[in-house]
Amino acid sequence: MYVPSGDGWAVADEVPPSGPAWVRLSAPEALRDEARARGVSAQALRMLDQHVRVTDANDGRGMHLRGRVNRSNDGELLLSMPTVSYVESTRDVTTSALTCVVAGDVILACERGDGGVLDRAAEKLCDGLPVPDRGVRQVLAAIVLTLVNRAGEVEAALGDAVAQAEQVVFSEGDPGADPLGLIYGLKREIAEARRALGPMTSALPELEAEAQAAPGPGLLRRRGSGDASTDTWLRRVRERSDRIDAHLDSHDDLLDAMLTVHLSRVSVRQNEDMRKISAWAAMITVPTMIAGIYGMNFRHMPELDWVLGYPMALVLMAAACAALFRAFRRSGWL
Repeated sequence: MYVPSGDGWAVADEVPPSGPAWVRLSAPEALRDEARARGVSAQALRMLDQHVRVTDANDGRGMHLRGRVNRSNDGELLLSMPTVSYVESTRDVTTSALTCVVAGDVILACERGDGGVLDRAAEKLCDGLPVPDRGVRQVLAAIVLTLVNRAGEVEAALGDAVAQAEQVVFSEGDPGADPLGLIYGLKREIAEARRALGPMTSALPELEAEAQAAPGPGLLRRRGSGDASTDTWLRRVRERSDRIDAHLDSHDDLLDAMLTVHLSRVSVRQNEDMRKISAWAAMITVPTMIAGIYGMNFRHMPELDWVLGYPMALVLMAAACAALFRAFRRSGWL
């Protein structure tokens, strides 16, 4: 639990009777119970159940969470978005889920997985680092900014992995390396990152629309000091998210180009191998043809009675093979 303290936020044992507060929960069940205990409206609780069901379906079943932003008639705000992280050793992108409930001056947040978004947001707030807005909107800004920054770090790590893959594809490298598997593996991880970033880009315009709506109940609709700051950081986050998506798209295009070049190089190598095989086959065909003619043993073949017929046939075979070898070598087939 965190409350404002001086220029930042600090850990507290209990929520103060007044003023903004941030409560972190470790499980969706605890999030439901805490929201019910904080007097969240029945409509918001029903929406929270839908959010939790969606995030539960996302865990371990190959499904992907879609960003959701809902506001109850009493002004409570519910936000669910995927988080993304990158494992450097295995080049794997992992996704998890984050759910926030904002009711009055209290924000409840629950994160599952290895994204570490809430940990970083808490460090930023407790260290007094500059975070736009104020009150619980400052907590929401820290969470959303950290969420997009984590996605930016994953994009940068994928960019480094793509650069390493480029070195493997365009250099002779290790003969045991598998450029094709490396390229397809990175394309799969980029697709995973883009599926996680997609819900962010779809949810952020909804938050912007909420902040720009007519006055009324709700966290972002309150008019007063800080509203211009809210619009500013929401717009900045959306623009950053769009840039990250564009960079991921560029990485994917670069991998497509590398795949095309790799397949072209494989085709060229296969053509070179076929030329070598054809050249050796031609050189083997000539002595085979000569041996086949003299092996027919017809009665009227004057060469069969020659004393030098056998050495002459061998010399002819060797000379023909040497001439073919030189011709193929000069033409680049061997």
